[in-house]
Amino acid sequence: MKTLIIEDEKAAVRNLNALLSEVAPEIEVVAVLDSIAETLEWFSLHTPPELVFMDIHLADGSAFEIFEHIQISCPVIFTTAYDEYALKAFKVNSVDYLMKPIAQSDIKKALEKLSCLTQTTSVKEPDYLPLLKALRKEENYKTHFLIPVKGDKLLPVAVEEIHFFHIEDGVVKAVTRQDQIFIFSQTLDELNDCLNPQHFFRVNRQYLISRKAIRDVDLWFNSRLSINLKHPTPEKILVSKARVSEFKDWFTNG
Repeated sequence: MKTLIIEDEKAAVRNLNALLSEVAPEIEVVAVLDSIAETLEWFSLHTPPELVFMDIHLADGSAFEIFEHIQISCPVIFTTAYDEYALKAFKVNSVDYLMKPIAQSDIKKALEKLSCLTQTTSVKEPDYLPLLKALRKEENYKTHFLIPVKGDKLLPVAVEEIHFFHIEDGVVKAVTRQDQIFIFSQTLDELNDCLNPQHFFRVNRQYLISRKAIRDVDLWFNSRLSINLKHPTPEKILVSKARVSEFKDWFTNG
């Protein structure tokens, strides 16, 4: 198994190499890198390895910066003296999180876990994978938009500031809690896909609303609901009878 070590402490590299030779002599260490810059350059020039052992504190910064520049698709085993990065580690392709000083049993258990994850004979995914998928998906939701304004400027607008999106005369507009109005080139469907569904709900064809924007809700004819926002809207926002239950679940469970 071709393995890459990213570690800036020479003593830690020697220890890890010694442990790997004892526990898994079939592992071939293809390179040892000690910085973010060196790692980015290596990945740009070489075929990705089958496994990476990665320290978090490197010579030129945090190893998590690497994932902001390149996509590492192979499994990663983190090695660190700090435990506060565990959750962040599992948001990337982390198989395990080993605390220094690393023991032989730690390496053995991590490689056994990797073996279980990579076996193609099992159709049942590990219990924690849904959580990891959810964490990764959470990271992909928009937190800000860059809105073109007069001239050649882009105005950053935080998603949490937006109370609702709606279609008016065929144009998609967003209204913020400060009553600012911005025009969007995306469709409501596209916006709905990139926003966290815990915070935004597609009420109907015309409106995509934030929970924060809702003032109150009226019972309406034919078992529908009429949603009243904190801002005036051009027309009533009605939830169809078929979507009332879904709306109530979203609003009460967010």
